[in-house]
Amino acid sequence: MRTYATLLIVLCTLLAGVAPAGAVSAPGAATAADAGAADHTLQPDVPECSYPFTATDATGENVTVEEAPETVTTLGASASQTMWDIGGKEQVVGLGTHSYYLADAESRTNVSAAGFGYSTEAVVGTEADLVLASNIVSDDTVAALRDAGMTVYKFRPATSVEDVANKTTLIGKLTGNCVGAAEANAWMNANVETAGNVTADVEQPEVLVPLGGSSLAGDGTFINAMVTTAGGTNLAADAFDSPYPYGVSDETILELDPEMLVLQEGSESLINQQPYAATTAGQNNASVVVNPNWLSQPAPRSVVFATRNLTDGFHPDAAANTEWTARSEVTVDVETATPTEAVTETPTPESTATPESTETTETTSTDSPGFGGPAAVAALGAGAALLARRD
Repeated sequence: MRTYATLLIVLCTLLAGVAPAGAVSAPGAATAADAGAADHTLQPDVPECSYPFTATDATGENVTVEEAPETVTTLGASASQTMWDIGGKEQVVGLGTHSYYLADAESRTNVSAAGFGYSTEAVVGTEADLVLASNIVSDDTVAALRDAGMTVYKFRPATSVEDVANKTTLIGKLTGNCVGAAEANAWMNANVETAGNVTADVEQPEVLVPLGGSSLAGDGTFINAMVTTAGGTNLAADAFDSPYPYGVSDETILELDPEMLVLQEGSESLINQQPYAATTAGQNNASVVVNPNWLSQPAPRSVVFATRNLTDGFHPDAAANTEWTARSEVTVDVETATPTEAVTETPTPESTATPESTETTETTSTDSPGFGGPAAVAALGAGAALLARRD
């Protein structure tokens, strides 16, 4: 157990009323909600895409994109997801294995290394005009790619809805998808607003989010942001200073006594195992099961689906007749949209030591891209499997 927990710690460090008895399964609920969404159209304002465009990334580098890139490689599933959501998927020529849940993603070059992380050789081989790197990609890897002549933008952690919105807008500007970014953000914000209205006057269930290996998701994480957005109270946020408290004792879990558990697919059995089985959540079999992609990848789709799933699970009565906003309802009339003045982006410097709540370890390899990452993570169990999808 100590070895397992230590591995989980390393992964985390390098990243960023009770419902009725029975688990509320999340996977199909979010997608189905689009089919019966409210009949209205949002028309967001659009930031102007213009080139050359310069933005300061997490390494402190002023990254300049001279013209809208024709090809993009994403090092991180959240960046891939964002490119799909903003209409840029056809630009993506390389991505990692944890992006394969996206439609047609497997037709792109796999740039995953044999273990965790990405193959520098494979990334360079994509000859992409722009590389979008998640915050867990090491500065050494970024430097190596830049030395090879690639333009690389490394992102800061995104641990809130506002962070995701800002990141989405920035990706839109970097890749020439400003209209799509505005639509994706409007879709996300509309669903977040709906969740806020649904949960405004209802009691918030007290929950825990187990990650395996006696670890929990705490404050300062994307997971915690999703819990609070959906009207839940994450007991670990107040009980621990760490964003990912580890080695949490059974006694502490029992003292916290969650009313519900937020579980990822594949870890449903935790509610029947000690110490969780002895909590109020376990005794009432009260849990919400969420697709780990939505819990671990800070991008608009993740926010929307996690928010919907968790809101339905936390507040089934209040959310029973909720009309969620579908992506198709959010359109931009380019001729009438009010553009935001394009400026050189210089984000306020943030500490790159703060782990993103959705990252896993990154190691550099010049080996041919492989599929060892998922297998290695599976060996660490359900908690590590969630971490593997993080970026």
